[in-house]
Amino acid sequence: MPRLLLMDHDGGIDDLLSLLLILTMQDVELIGVTVTPADCYIEPALESSYKLLQLTGKEQIPLGRGDYYGINAFPAEWRARPEIMNVLPMLINLPKSPDPYTYPSAPELLIDKLSSATDKVTVLLTGPCSNLVLALDKAPHLKDKIAEIVWMAGAFRTSGNVQMYQHDGSAEWNVFWDPISSRRLVEYGLPLTLIPLDVTNHVPVTKTFLATLASQMEHRLSNLAGQLWALTLDTIPSYHYTYFMWDILATSYLAIPEQFTIETVNAIVSTRPPNAGQTYLDDQGYELKIATDVNTTYFYEYLLTQFKQ
Repeated sequence: MPRLLLMDHDGGIDDLLSLLLILTMQDVELIGVTVTPADCYIEPALESSYKLLQLTGKEQIPLGRGDYYGINAFPAEWRARPEIMNVLPMLINLPKSPDPYTYPSAPELLIDKLSSATDKVTVLLTGPCSNLVLALDKAPHLKDKIAEIVWMAGAFRTSGNVQMYQHDGSAEWNVFWDPISSRRLVEYGLPLTLIPLDVTNHVPVTKTFLATLASQMEHRLSNLAGQLWALTLDTIPSYHYTYFMWDILATSYLAIPEQFTIETVNAIVSTRPPNAGQTYLDDQGYELKIATDVNTTYFYEYLLTQFKQ
């Protein structure tokens, strides 16, 4: 029986690639997608999500619109990427997407899908966790319907990727965007597995990988994925910056968990400057699981295989 899955993403290229990857998974039943307006502007991100559903014949999967804006905004130039995606050759001429203002609110869609699910549901978060926290605050009894939360979030034994004023660089962006909701999610005590920077730092987007992906471009998903990853090379204007497979790695955990090294820890989320959003180990903290390593060779091969579909 396929695993029931709800996905909440925040519209970046990596998030949209993650949605595309999920749509190739045979043993996953995606029952809803919600979008957080964090690393995106919400309207083009909803359009991008719908286009990917259309492309794979899954447009019946419902979309939910997040209208909650976090405490620490992502840079505007990062958030514009879905606009570019929507005019790629494989997507621009797809039938018109629905009016982005007609979608149900993201928390309401999460509540509806959790309530009606016939089995426990896995929740994948590739952006901030705010929509899920809002839903569970409104309907706390639905915590019992969650089998596991897999979240691309955190930095424990490595530096963060936030470089902002009044910050010491210890936090990862998905947590930093809304550190208060992040702390609340950890404090819920739900089955929570974080895929943090500690392990995503092992899987950069390399030109070798992109060249291999391009060699199978006769497969339309490989073609599209290659175009999307190519858009990441100038995402952040810093010559030393490397784009990693943050969300894609977290998504792959759904299919190949045995390729990950997982550790059970106790942790806390800081909510105040100068380390707002820092996830740190603390014996007095809340129990959760973190990925610390992954079989990188297997992971890259898995992606190449999935995008041949």
